[in-house]
Amino acid sequence: MSLARIFQRPHYQSDATRFIDDLKQAQPELDLQQRQGRALLWDKHIDRDLQAEFRAGRVKQGAYVYQTSPTL
Repeated sequence: MSLARIFQRPHYQSDATRFIDDLKQAQPELDLQQRQGRALLWDKHIDRDLQAEFRAGRVKQGAYVYQTSPTL
């Protein structure tokens, strides 16, 4: 008998896991809604050429950001 089997809890589910399982059973469309929300906010196509242009166009920040330049 291995050591892992001694400490194993048979068929244990936390309250949070049971809540999520019950919620998914009550609302089967929830998974689809989650995927649509993720696609809306996170799954975006990245234009690599445009990103390279942005990086090339950066202006180096000065050492003292909040110091104003004297007018000459």
